[in-house]
Amino acid sequence: MEKIIQITSGRGPAECTWVVGQVLKKVLEEANELQVKATVLQREAGSENGTVETAIIQIEGKKANDFVTSWLGTIQWIGKSTFRKFHQRKNWFIGIFEIEQSSETKFHEKDVQYQAMRSSGAGGQHVNKVSSAIRATHIPTGIAVVAMDSRSQHQNKKLATERLKQKIETNNLNQYKNQEQNTWTNQMQIERGNPIRVFQGSDFKKQKVVKSYKKERLKFKK
Repeated sequence: MEKIIQITSGRGPAECTWVVGQVLKKVLEEANELQVKATVLQREAGSENGTVETAIIQIEGKKANDFVTSWLGTIQWIGKSTFRKFHQRKNWFIGIFEIEQSSETKFHEKDVQYQAMRSSGAGGQHVNKVSSAIRATHIPTGIAVVAMDSRSQHQNKKLATERLKQKIETNNLNQYKNQEQNTWTNQMQIERGNPIRVFQGSDFKKQKVVKSYKKERLKFKK
């Protein structure tokens, strides 16, 4: 089981980036305690020392799903500002979201099905009688291209292979762009309330876990 999560301060102030840094430590500590492998894939530092704007973590192991579920949602920290001593606000919120993994498609020619076909368009009798055009289909994804530029079937096969490879690379790039867009959207969607976990004080002690759906899930299983 493998999951990827993002811890983000959203558009919050420096205090929220401090909370992200603290929560990141807690996530890694708890993962270690539960024997879940947690790897920081990306970490963007905040403007203040020791703060983190956003962090992306890969979670692996048999307990990965339950572990991630226990953290997803809004995290609240109750305490005085670590940067503005006289600031009256005491409630700070950050978000933890699951990132849908983009499955990069690797190109292997063994996964390509080639089909000879007749060329279309101007070309006289050669077009009608010789199947020189090539359709190349990538079986795992269903992506297909056609090459009919040359009278040589061999040359068209080579062209079709290159075009198919390029089309798959473009498809991978689009998936990465969508993932980046979703990551950015997460930073705009932090709910100020209804937290999944609450921490308090400068020592960042856990206060309570607000949500627990374990009993409800057990009821439905009976």
